[in-house]
Amino acid sequence: MAVFQLQKNGTNYICPKCGRLLRFVDGTAVQIVKGRADMASILPKYECHSCGVYFQELLGSGFYDEHDLPKSEGGAKNKENWVATGNLKPMELKRDANNQCLCPRCGEMMDYVEGRAVTLVNGRPDMENVKDHFHCSNCDSYFRRIATTNYFQWSEK
Repeated sequence: MAVFQLQKNGTNYICPKCGRLLRFVDGTAVQIVKGRADMASILPKYECHSCGVYFQELLGSGFYDEHDLPKSEGGAKNKENWVATGNLKPMELKRDANNQCLCPRCGEMMDYVEGRAVTLVNGRPDMENVKDHFHCSNCDSYFRRIATTNYFQWSEK
């Protein structure tokens, strides 16, 4: 695992791998794992669910060690309760103060991605984030705006 010095985007830390905001998780009480005291659980951490890793500070040094997030039993949460993509009709989606809204497919919070200029990746134009859209990291769904309306439709990518 690598050691990183996390960068801030305003008041929040961003993931050094994917550039998304990290979620702060405060430490918990000491836990017993396989008959041993797990002292790592008392330390606060910053989680990135899109990369599947979390970062914990090393001895107050300002450098953070990378660890894998524990895998949930069934993969993504409540997969059997997801709405099939063919049943998703165009809908009006509104973001809250945190630039998030509920995913119509799985019910988790999804992020609003602002449109940006075309970037070059390996000498080719990357058009994926040119238009604003919503992205759900739980079910990996994209909802893209329909023309100049306030309606969004599910998209493969």
